[in-house]
Amino acid sequence: MDQSPIFLTLFLIFSGAALLATAALLVRQALLISYIVLGALFGPWGLHLIDDPETVKEISHIGIIFLLFLLGLDLQPKELLGMVRKTTLVTLISSLIFAFIGAVLAFLFGFDPIECLVIGGAVTFSSTIIGLKLLPTTVLHHQRTGEIIVSILLLQDLLAIAMLLMLQGGSSEMNRMLHIVLLLLALPLMVGGGWLVARFLLIPLIRRFSKIKEYIFLMAIGWCLAMAELAGVLGLSHEIGAFIAGISLATSPIAIYIAESLKPLRDFFLILFFFSLGAGFNLEMLPAVVLPALLLAGLLLLIKPWVFRRLLYHAGEDNERSREVGFRLGQLSEFSLLVAVLAYDLGEIGAEASYLIQLSTLFTFLVSTYFIVLRFYTPMAISDRLRRD
Repeated sequence: MDQSPIFLTLFLIFSGAALLATAALLVRQALLISYIVLGALFGPWGLHLIDDPETVKEISHIGIIFLLFLLGLDLQPKELLGMVRKTTLVTLISSLIFAFIGAVLAFLFGFDPIECLVIGGAVTFSSTIIGLKLLPTTVLHHQRTGEIIVSILLLQDLLAIAMLLMLQGGSSEMNRMLHIVLLLLALPLMVGGGWLVARFLLIPLIRRFSKIKEYIFLMAIGWCLAMAELAGVLGLSHEIGAFIAGISLATSPIAIYIAESLKPLRDFFLILFFFSLGAGFNLEMLPAVVLPALLLAGLLLLIKPWVFRRLLYHAGEDNERSREVGFRLGQLSEFSLLVAVLAYDLGEIGAEASYLIQLSTLFTFLVSTYFIVLRFYTPMAISDRLRRD
């Protein structure tokens, strides 16, 4: 009897993750790091036990979608809009500073001007997954720290989508500008349409059949994935579509039950996501990019927390909250990896520039996750004193 490749892949990932996570906890390391290390170990450039990390990455992408959907479920639209207005200047100024640092460092290592621009743009973003996954639920949904982090990450996601659209827009500047205009039109259309459908169709149906919990579970998943797919069709990211889907249900009392029901499903896919990060990295490129990647990652890990802290402090936040937000947003992003891969596939940058971005991102993931878990309240802290959910 032939072994199913999907079953074998899932067996290797979750059995290996369980073993490595146990070892990580015994030596006081973060679980997320163990998933990335496992991916590098089992992937095509490690033991070659899993040959197709792209399939795993495609499946794991659903975890990010659910993460943003659950986030939207617990945020009130009026509060979010007010916070986004306050953090817009912080996000824009910080992005310009990070882009300048990345571009200058890339230039000093001999990359051409286009590659410097792409590298600079790729390092401006912070990780949505690490930023949200390592926040305790009470902080994420009910405290100002969570609101600040969410609003900055959302604005960064919009900037990242604009950058991806510019890369995909072809050689014509007119085509690229047209993509940006369509993006600006599609976002309010999705928000308005999602609110109308949720208020006049989805919420009444959920109220009518609220005693059938399986029905609520199915409706929630269907609504999340439908809005994510619609966002993809309109040129937005699936994540933003899922977030809008969650926001549209946030005012309904059933939102709390939906959020609790989907958490295990979200965690399942997020393990796959972090595994795919490690599995997708070509270890043969390591000697060529390890030095600039270490310098770039180290510089950004030092500069990002300080920049966010100063900007938020000048925006009126207290020093301690500004400091914590800065460290929680001190890494690169999943979008950095997408930019690196897409720009290379389109021929805009070479292999070394692409892997410089990827390796720098992984370095910042490892260091930032480790630091946050050791210093701040998180759901997966090693210390009982810092573990909150």
